[in-house]
Amino acid sequence: MNINLVRIAQSPAPVRVGCFILCLLVLWLPFAAPIYFLVEDTNLESILTMVILYLEFILLLKVWGKKIYQQPRILNDYGLEFSRFNNIDFIQGLAIGLNSILIVFIVQSLLGWLIWQQPKVLLIKIILEGLLVGFGVGFAEELLFRGWLLNEFERDYSLNLAAWVNAILFAIAHFIKPLEAIIHTLPQFPALVLLGLTQVWGKRGKKGRLGLPIGLHGGLVWGYYIINVGGLIKYSGVVPDWVTGVNNNPLQGIMGVLFMVGLAWWMSRNSG
Repeated sequence: MNINLVRIAQSPAPVRVGCFILCLLVLWLPFAAPIYFLVEDTNLESILTMVILYLEFILLLKVWGKKIYQQPRILNDYGLEFSRFNNIDFIQGLAIGLNSILIVFIVQSLLGWLIWQQPKVLLIKIILEGLLVGFGVGFAEELLFRGWLLNEFERDYSLNLAAWVNAILFAIAHFIKPLEAIIHTLPQFPALVLLGLTQVWGKRGKKGRLGLPIGLHGGLVWGYYIINVGGLIKYSGVVPDWVTGVNNNPLQGIMGVLFMVGLAWWMSRNSG
């Protein structure tokens, strides 16, 4: 068994990543299969299976770090440390993400491309829901991509190559869906790659801590959730949706891409 573990540790990054994912699926399927067969509510089914998958992901990370790399505190090595600095980073990232997405919509409003609407539901409820959703998405995706996966690539590749591979895989992961949906949402691919790079540079600028990437990611999701779910805007139709964002998603339009270029440039300048 020790020989196999050594071989895994010395294998190229794609092999190690594949082994990890295979182990995760083997652990997850015995729990997920009964849920798919027994739970009729698709929303509940999705929530249960994803929660189990992510809990097992975190547990496997700890085992992986201890057995493969002899690093018993692997989560800390990934940047998931509980410290005052990381908390400050998280709040800073949350503010940057929320304000950034709001600025995109405010600029479009000033240009006459959209009209602000009265909220369709209780706004404070949407704000709190969006904060929880944003934190959940930010924590899950950043620990996965800028924590574990980036660490695996940085063991084998240069920092620049590791960043680009990580960002491209991050974008590709958002297109694991039916072909029709892939084609429909394809315009957001460049913005997702830029977001992935931004998050890598943000982590490196904070000495490897994950607080800023988690907060920034969460803030972007939070701001979009408030505006989209709250029904706060209506596009005027002055410009085509490929400028403002297909399906009201700013990442699927020229404005969103330009915004991400600016944010990525700023983060790269502060990454050290």
